[in-house]
Amino acid sequence: MTSKSQSISETGSETGQPLNLLAQTPEALRQLVHDLKWPPYRAQQILRWLYRHRVRDIDQMTDLARTDRATLSRLARIQRTEEYRSLASTDGTRKLLGRLADGLVVESVLIPNGSRLTLCLSTQVGCTLDCGFCLTGAMGLKRNLKSHEIVDQVLMALDHLSPDACLTNLVFMGMGEPLANLWAVAEAIERLSTPSWGLGFSPRRITISTAGLAPRLKDVAALGVNLAVSLNATTNALRDQLMPAINRLYPLEILLEACRNYPLSPRQRVTFEYVLLAGVNDTDEDARRLVKLLAGIRSKVNLIPFNEFPGSLYRKPDDWAVLRFQSALKCAGLTAFIRKSKGADVLGACGQLGNQPAVRPSLVLTPTGGDC
Repeated sequence: MTSKSQSISETGSETGQPLNLLAQTPEALRQLVHDLKWPPYRAQQILRWLYRHRVRDIDQMTDLARTDRATLSRLARIQRTEEYRSLASTDGTRKLLGRLADGLVVESVLIPNGSRLTLCLSTQVGCTLDCGFCLTGAMGLKRNLKSHEIVDQVLMALDHLSPDACLTNLVFMGMGEPLANLWAVAEAIERLSTPSWGLGFSPRRITISTAGLAPRLKDVAALGVNLAVSLNATTNALRDQLMPAINRLYPLEILLEACRNYPLSPRQRVTFEYVLLAGVNDTDEDARRLVKLLAGIRSKVNLIPFNEFPGSLYRKPDDWAVLRFQSALKCAGLTAFIRKSKGADVLGACGQLGNQPAVRPSLVLTPTGGDC
């Protein structure tokens, strides 16, 4: 999957508005450098300043000549998320809220777990889907995020890490359905993973989660990242109730066939996410059906006890029911983990993102400059 290049005129400079350098694809920046009659290596220098050094001002690009910086400053700017709020959970999780240029709020979550520090990223404001156990779905879709708005969530998190912290993993499991905004996600992953000028994350440390857009799984494979599929039911009748929009399009048989055909490297497995809802999908019979559904797929199962939120119709199972369900899967030969809920007290746990008030200027925090 490749990004589309743009010329200076296509990126908006002819409108009188300065370009946002972060919004430009690498190809567009190379075209800009070419149009300015600069040597080609200038594009990579600019990219490194944007992503490796996370500068907010063109004048900080000190390996560009002062005259070149002045020229670039007349044409462009670096527009980052300026208004930012951090909600700290008692368990160390932090929900990050940033106001975008159009006033909408994007949410991401920093999740500590031993030596790992994972950032959960959003790909849409709201969601195209209507999963009944997810607060984000109740928002409806406000709009897709652009690739630079996805990457800026990572830049924002890095800016505010303590000096001794290091971001280890990225998961596209926040607001929105990533495969419904696939071009922007693919472009964001290029910027996140390119070692020479991007943030240099290994694709093995990046996971994309989908509710089940079966025809687009092959596009995830082409990105070289990990795949997680949100399953949550073992019959079409129940999945129609829990996830009506997606299951009408791609019922279980179509989705699981796509998963069986998904190309895996020798060390890879497909992760199936299963939100456990008390008295709904957590019975012994559900566990037996899940074992049969996943037969022949190299996989692991993440069991997620439902994270309750105001107005929800569902309830979290008790610990005994969760352990019983896990035991049934493990006894049948499946690899099954219970994902410990984190950040629930700030509505930062799985399925709880969305419907937050706008970020107020008084709550803007100053970056601490953490790096890794």
